[in-house]
Amino acid sequence: MYRLAICDDSQADTAYLQGLLEKWAARRETALKTEVFPSAEAFLFQYEEDPSFDLLLLDIEMGRMSGVELARKIRRENSSVQIVFVTGYMEYIAQGYDVEALHYLLKPVTEEKLWAVLDRAQLRMEAREKELCLSVPEGTVRIPLREIRYLEVARNYVTICGLEPCTVKKTLNELEKELDESFFRTGRSYIVNLHFVRKITRTQVILKDGRELPLSRKFYDQINRAMIHYF
Repeated sequence: MYRLAICDDSQADTAYLQGLLEKWAARRETALKTEVFPSAEAFLFQYEEDPSFDLLLLDIEMGRMSGVELARKIRRENSSVQIVFVTGYMEYIAQGYDVEALHYLLKPVTEEKLWAVLDRAQLRMEAREKELCLSVPEGTVRIPLREIRYLEVARNYVTICGLEPCTVKKTLNELEKELDESFFRTGRSYIVNLHFVRKITRTQVILKDGRELPLSRKFYDQINRAMIHYF
């Protein structure tokens, strides 16, 4: 069961999106719980009570608070919820990237385009639940992929840097097979979670916490393409 929210002050647009969502859920045999809000303020009131949403479909131009402003408020404390902007205005695309929006759909939204975005969102939501299951001297450690910032090789060991570092005697190649599309190998010694990347230069990947990882020059174009595909 995935929990979705549509935040749009147009009843007609909301009803249209609901219809497309129902058709997608039936076709994919996926259970959806969709909640509708006529304003950003109405959504925030519910969100403060229960923030467990998986996907938000946000109009941008709504009353006093825009969809972009709403997304910024949510992103201050929630980095995992998927955000899709649905609007009639092209000029807000750059702001959508600022809040790590999954996609930007222009009205009128077609079934084909919305379904493609929903398929991507579903893959991410499934990946969010994936974990690395690692054997360490103390026993077994399970690390959700969404918590891992990067992996680093040191001789015959790999350190998985998440909420707490965990070092195991495995190769980077072995661990790479257990990761998903949100991870990118920057060279022989590092794999980075693209979700935590703030900036890419010709020789470095700079994370949101300021950590700098070396980047092989031959991978510069590839990692940029991966970032565009992932976000």
